[in-house]
Amino acid sequence: MTTPQAPLRVGLVQTRTPATHAAALEHVAPLVREAAAQGARFILTPEGVNVLQKDRAKLLPTLVSLDDDPVVQGLRDLARELDVWIDVGSALVKREDGKAANRQAVIDPSGAIVATYDKLHMFDVDLPPRDGKKGETARESATYEPGDRAAVVETPLGTFGLTICYDMRFPALHRALALGGAQILTVPAAFTRPTGEAHWDILLRARAIETGSFVIAAAQGGFHEDGRGTWGRSIAIGPWGEVIGKLDHDAPGVLIADLDLAAVDKARAAIPALKNARAFTGP
Repeated sequence: MTTPQAPLRVGLVQTRTPATHAAALEHVAPLVREAAAQGARFILTPEGVNVLQKDRAKLLPTLVSLDDDPVVQGLRDLARELDVWIDVGSALVKREDGKAANRQAVIDPSGAIVATYDKLHMFDVDLPPRDGKKGETARESATYEPGDRAAVVETPLGTFGLTICYDMRFPALHRALALGGAQILTVPAAFTRPTGEAHWDILLRARAIETGSFVIAAAQGGFHEDGRGTWGRSIAIGPWGEVIGKLDHDAPGVLIADLDLAAVDKARAAIPALKNARAFTGP
């Protein structure tokens, strides 16, 4: 595990990603530049930063492989130019077998993709009615093939555990990442507005407290071209559960946070839940 002495400055990019790749790159690139200009060495983008289109028939024909995706390539170019790490929170891409994946990709300052993670948990839900309107229905599994492995990435900046959006509701994944050495949990998201208002801060703070980890969550926000609404409110949380920084809106923007990674060891020593857990038989 790498624990640098100086605080790590991270940039969380909040977007309102359009429905085409070209527009998405034009939208996100200035925000990445803004984060780098403020000194961020690790920059996290939200889920679906390369394109957001909830109409499956329109989306699927536009998807290409991760290596061929123009937004991912643009972010690789920016990582090289700006000499920063960029975590593509997720890109919606075509897998090698032709199926679609919701895939996170970590890019180093040379522009190389050093790690990927496919979203494990599919958001298949029927939300209740709200404000007199019919609740949203989502079937991610109808479009995306879920991943089958967790991912921890050790870098000179620190060790990162990768998750995406709905994954935040599954504590076992975050525990496994922490036990695997993760000091910082990345949670790029395109959270719905009803669930965001009710659960966003609570779930993220819980994952930080349970694992004694930093949590950085970059979010989509606002009302998008494809008709969806996302919650925004990108947030950075410390390993004691404290909010380090937060955007209190759903507009595109940048959140800068300084992470003292020594706080991870202190939190885990104070509350050694990772060590104290015991195996048990079911009820």
